[in-house]
Amino acid sequence: MFHVVQYRPLRLITQHSLSSRCLKLMLSRPVAFTQIWKSWFSSHSLVGKKNIVLMGPPGAGKTTVGRIVGQKLDCPVIDIDDDVLETTWNMSVAEKLQEVGNEQFLEEEGKALLNFSASGSVISLTGSNPMHAAGMQHMKKIGIVVYLDVPSTVIMSRLESMKVDHVVGQSPGISLKDILQFRKQFYKRWYDIRVLCGGDTSEVVAEKVLDALKRYQNSELETFISTRSSRSVRSMEKDSGKYFSDVVTEGLAPDGGLFVPERGLPKFTAGEWQSLIEATYVDRAQVILERCIHPADIPASKLAEIIGTAYGENFTCSRVAPVRHLAGNQFLLELFHGPTASFKDFALQMVPHIFAYCIPRSCNYLVLVATSGDTGSAVLDGFSRLHDADKQRIAVMNFFPEDGVSPIQKSQMLGCQKENAWSVGVKSDFDFCQTAIKQIFINSDYTGFLTVEYGTALSAANSINWARLLPQIVYHASAYLDLVHQDIIPFGSPVDVCIPTGNFGNILAALYAKMMGIPIRKCICASNENNVLTDFIRTGVYDLRGRKLIHTFSPAVDILKSSNLERYLHLLANEDGQWVAQLYNQLENQGHFQLQKNLLEKLQQALVAGWCSEKDCLAAIHSVYSTTGYILDTHTAVAKVVADRLQDRTCPIIISSTAHYSKFAPAILRALRIAEINQNPLSQLHLLSSYSPLPPVHWGLLETLKKRGNEDHQVCAADTSVMMSHIETLIQNHFM
Repeated sequence: MFHVVQYRPLRLITQHSLSSRCLKLMLSRPVAFTQIWKSWFSSHSLVGKKNIVLMGPPGAGKTTVGRIVGQKLDCPVIDIDDDVLETTWNMSVAEKLQEVGNEQFLEEEGKALLNFSASGSVISLTGSNPMHAAGMQHMKKIGIVVYLDVPSTVIMSRLESMKVDHVVGQSPGISLKDILQFRKQFYKRWYDIRVLCGGDTSEVVAEKVLDALKRYQNSELETFISTRSSRSVRSMEKDSGKYFSDVVTEGLAPDGGLFVPERGLPKFTAGEWQSLIEATYVDRAQVILERCIHPADIPASKLAEIIGTAYGENFTCSRVAPVRHLAGNQFLLELFHGPTASFKDFALQMVPHIFAYCIPRSCNYLVLVATSGDTGSAVLDGFSRLHDADKQRIAVMNFFPEDGVSPIQKSQMLGCQKENAWSVGVKSDFDFCQTAIKQIFINSDYTGFLTVEYGTALSAANSINWARLLPQIVYHASAYLDLVHQDIIPFGSPVDVCIPTGNFGNILAALYAKMMGIPIRKCICASNENNVLTDFIRTGVYDLRGRKLIHTFSPAVDILKSSNLERYLHLLANEDGQWVAQLYNQLENQGHFQLQKNLLEKLQQALVAGWCSEKDCLAAIHSVYSTTGYILDTHTAVAKVVADRLQDRTCPIIISSTAHYSKFAPAILRALRIAEINQNPLSQLHLLSSYSPLPPVHWGLLETLKKRGNEDHQVCAADTSVMMSHIETLIQNHFM
């Protein structure tokens, strides 16, 4: 029989009996207390009194894998088919199915599960068990459910070799392939842990199961550190590690650095990537993010809910991030099908829901963001879609350069203002806005005052927040898998990527995808006339002395201080945080720094860079439209120009199309030499719409500008103290 664990009252739990990690999670999420305590209780052994419950389609190898896992753990092995159903019914499963029929069989099978009890065993479910809700709820109570996720093509091949042509629930006229696809929704509903199997042997799958269980039981291994923390300090402060939920909530590290995973990102095998070739974008996102976010922070079921909400009806293209052939060996990764028409939607339709789940219920949060154009509207839109209860405790303040964004971007930001989301124009540039927010975060007197006086903490939604980067890794990986799926390349063949780059977040996500096993050869960093990154990648010298920001047709990359570069330099220097801190102190105080020769050579193995003039940007838009009928936005045009110059045409190149062309109507109208440009943003969009040869303008953009929204906004001087005053006023108005 399964033994019920008697839980001690919370007041008896001390730091000696329970880790500070569990204590923190229990206090912030009381509803999860039971699950966390059970996990701690069984951490002294891999299983303890919990069962390991293997789930998957027929042909997934559950029985064989279960026997191997049981042998390695020296614990009982139970096969539901052989040891439970046939014993209970006193007849074979096939005979029972023939006797009662499909529908009644599932009910009888579920009843048998409900009456089943075990402890400390490895249990192999039938392929149809997950279709009975009550039975599976019982199994989740007594065990950790492990989903053996095997591609349908592999399952079909195995079943064919086993001469299986019919499974439970299959009706006349419904193919085996269709019923297997139908069942996936039930497998996805119940698992705690997913194991990607591909065509792996049973022994390899068993090892993967054991590795996944160890990870599930031990969240202490997945901590985050600051890019500026030294190894010596970390070794002295053994309990100083931050967890995913911490870094999402805090945004910026206390020492001014950026959070990164202490043990790096997870690696996928070639077989695991190949198992995702047939998968949808949402399924790919689920698999990749499960590996990057520990279930103690966000369980798989909650993560699935968040991903489904983010990439559901909010995106107009069913493929979410489609890859389109442009010409020759060039392909466009279209990242503008979200509600605010830019690549920022991929993270910012997800991050607000992640944030709302991770933060403690006892505190209000004000999320600060600095934008060079696209981030602002994406943040405002994303946080405005939270549930009403979450909007009461989470507000957003967006700072943007008052005269440094396109007229349509500005109207869009103001149109996206809601009861919990506001914009403030700053009489300066993006670099000032971003630097000011960082200074506010590390001002402990000010942040402490907000917490004590108003019960409000600050967080960040810029790509300095680690959670912003993870969804971007997904679309770079997905783009490669799409090329394989379309038979453009076989898996393993390399591609180059070219990305218009300002704050270095998007291209960093591509570098991370490469580290996780996607065969990206070169990442091409494309700049406009603010080409500080081009100079740095070519020479190793990051020099801001004498540079002034130039306002261009591609404002989202009008940036001189690229925040996420710090994360890559930390990686490049083998996580030497002390060196990174010295580098950025020098940049702050002297306006420049230089890489050592060996680090520059290492950087140049992964990155190449080029830049594009304003004239060439407009010419590229005109040329591509004239030859293909496709309209590039200004940022994609920058990347196209740089890709033409730097690619060697020995492999495909994926150009990130980071925004919809209609966000930059004046530049597009000018490039296409259509008509005199009206300064009214809505008029500009109507002019584009009326020109029938052009592809349609972005639906979400047009709707936002039609509504006009609340276009009142505050404008403040380029003064951090003035920005702090605006922050305090918003807190008083929203939370008090």
